[in-house]
Amino acid sequence: MADLAFAEAFAKYGAKLRNVQWSVCADAPDGSLVVSVWQHHFEKAKDRAMVCRDSFTRWKGPGNTELREKIANAFETKQIIRLIIAHTSQTKDVQSGVDAKTLKKTFHIREDLIGEVIEATDDSYAIRFKR
Repeated sequence: MADLAFAEAFAKYGAKLRNVQWSVCADAPDGSLVVSVWQHHFEKAKDRAMVCRDSFTRWKGPGNTELREKIANAFETKQIIRLIIAHTSQTKDVQSGVDAKTLKKTFHIREDLIGEVIEATDDSYAIRFKR
């Protein structure tokens, strides 16, 4: 898996970020929602699926607002989620809400995984990905 620049990872799905400075999701031409999530938020399910769980409350800003809206819509409409995985060794900083722009990170796409939002609340969300 080659490292990609942030916007380049979205472009692989044909998705264009609303704002490259703060967006972490974007709609793709095929109707799916492309989402960048942190690798350390994944857990393996019993059926070999991967579930990403994260909290909206650990960070703030317009990207958070946009993601909340898009995740809520994807949950209601059962929109397909496409995956970009963000990797960093600074996971404690991520969890404490440090601005991710300041962190060293890499991005990879996983075209082989298709996701669906399985949980969406005011505080958190979960996306289940499978082949």
